[in-house]
Amino acid sequence: MFLDRDGTLNVKAAEGEYITGPAQLVTLPGAMAAVRRLNEAGRLVILVSNQRGVARGRMTLADLDAVHDRLAELLAAEHARLDAVYVCPHDLDECDCRKPAPGMLLRAAREHPGIDLGRAVIVGDAESDVAAGAAAGTATIRLASGPVDTRADRVMPDLDAAVTWILGS
Repeated sequence: MFLDRDGTLNVKAAEGEYITGPAQLVTLPGAMAAVRRLNEAGRLVILVSNQRGVARGRMTLADLDAVHDRLAELLAAEHARLDAVYVCPHDLDECDCRKPAPGMLLRAAREHPGIDLGRAVIVGDAESDVAAGAAAGTATIRLASGPVDTRADRVMPDLDAAVTWILGS
């Protein structure tokens, strides 16, 4: 399981803004429990997140680490965990890891030999998540509260619903 962060696990910052500190991280209802259900089902859960705010000087890598430490604390409080975290701190057109490119997913597959991209799923709230997953060969789920123009394999209202569908329960 590949999961986007902002808009998937936590409330997304306003357009043009970034989650730059732990106090700004507010989880979405049911998201932490959904990750726990994936953990309990034996699924590897990997975060893949664009964090352009680093390249723009809005936060440092240490700030980003503090946000992810807080996310880990919030997950642990729900008896859940992420198995790995991959971030792209670059600006547009600077790398091959920034979604919609598949770089973070491909790196995760290299570093975790048990990952079969053909059986993996990416869940995210943006079309760039869908494009990255499609380019890497994963199934794709786009989170949206209503109709949305997408190439995703499925559209679901939130992570909890996506996990329910994936696990068939």
